[in-house]
Amino acid sequence: MTRATKTSLALAALAALGASGAALLPTARPARADEAADSLAKYRDTVDAGVDRALAWLAQQQHKEGYWPSGMGKTPAVASLAVMAFLAKGYTPGTGPYGQHIDRGIDFVLSCQRPNGLIVGGKTHGAMYIHGMCTLMLSEVSGMVDPERQKRIDKALPHAVRLILTAQQVKKPDRYRGGWRYQPTSTDSDISLTGWQLMALRSARNNGAQVPKKAIEDAVGFVLRCRAEKWTNPKTKKSITPKPGTGVGFAYQPGGAPGLARTSVALLCLELCGRHRCKEAVAAGDWVLRHRPTQFGSGYFYYALYYASQGMFQLGGRHWEQFAPHMYEMMLKFQAKDGSWPQGSGGEAAAGKCYSTAMGVLAMAVSYRQLPIYQR
Repeated sequence: MTRATKTSLALAALAALGASGAALLPTARPARADEAADSLAKYRDTVDAGVDRALAWLAQQQHKEGYWPSGMGKTPAVASLAVMAFLAKGYTPGTGPYGQHIDRGIDFVLSCQRPNGLIVGGKTHGAMYIHGMCTLMLSEVSGMVDPERQKRIDKALPHAVRLILTAQQVKKPDRYRGGWRYQPTSTDSDISLTGWQLMALRSARNNGAQVPKKAIEDAVGFVLRCRAEKWTNPKTKKSITPKPGTGVGFAYQPGGAPGLARTSVALLCLELCGRHRCKEAVAAGDWVLRHRPTQFGSGYFYYALYYASQGMFQLGGRHWEQFAPHMYEMMLKFQAKDGSWPQGSGGEAAAGKCYSTAMGVLAMAVSYRQLPIYQR
């Protein structure tokens, strides 16, 4: 049975939304970093070695129940990121050195789904963060697993996707329309939550779900409303307009100031939603290049790096070729001998080292093109 056939079954419950052909996972092949970028060839071996050490460390940290340790408890979000980290290097469920680790991670995430379709662990103020990550992972891995595990994904995934679509349709003020926020019932939106839901919907669409065109258009509309063409400095109360040629960033919510993580999320959303190299995406790429992180671990470092790596890779050309060396050198310099990366600071600190290491791998491994969502 092909991956497209399996995943069409997985999304059968979305029949009311229609169905379309699935994008097939590329034929398995040895993963190599930056195969198509000659200017980045010198990083291939060191990136490969760094990613391999990080995955070996992650495998050692997994609990027998399938989750990875985190300051946020037994969260399926970190489990989903860890599973995708293994997939990003070309490892698959049930086979190879990490097959059982991947299977246990999938099983744990599936066990966290509630009757209404929400995938979340314990109490959290950001349920849709966790749900988006888990839905993305289940969609990416669907079609790779054994028949019994596939049946469980077939049951869980349609409900998870439907919840995302339903949450978007909650009545909201015009400025927030089309996006997502912390809870399925939230009446406002932010660009960070919107990024995770759009990635999950893009993956589901590639797997056979006909996600309504309006859902994508409305989400892109919200993203564009977050573009910071002018904003007010909260300290000086002065109005700020970007200088020509410096790029234009994106804010957390409409009217706010731009930031690296926010702009990177917007860039990836535009690239994944049919706006490849549009003027807003190119300007966002220019902004990211001018605001690359210079201090390791600052702010939402790993979160920003994860989105920036994907967005700049999708944008391609000079943007990726200038961004990648900066990321590689910084990440390789601060990787511990055991393969892990230090836990983040601020809001990322509680997520722990398994989170930071999984995010590090996902950022570094984007050019392997092994995850379907990483395909250009």
